[in-house]
Amino acid sequence: MKSYDTVTEAMADLKARGYNLDFNLKETQIECSTIGRKLSPNEFDITEFYRFEGNTDPGDEMVVYAIESKDGLKGVLVNAFGVYSNTISNELIAKLTVQHPT
Repeated sequence: MKSYDTVTEAMADLKARGYNLDFNLKETQIECSTIGRKLSPNEFDITEFYRFEGNTDPGDEMVVYAIESKDGLKGVLVNAFGVYSNTISNELIAKLTVQHPT
């Protein structure tokens, strides 16, 4: 897995590698409003993820997820980690829960 210094750098590289859609969290799915598509947790995989921890502000803690649907759509989802501002399903939380490599 690559290493990035900033969220912006990670997103730019992922977009250059074909992760062109922007996904947002909904209660039980992720959604790309640009193309009007919603994906349930069983319809996509997280192919890469990158954590960014704020040095001075815990509010800067983010995760960038590289998402690929079962039918080939590729995009990114950016979210604060550890705290979900929206109410989302346990299934979606489980899908987005990623572990640090040991």
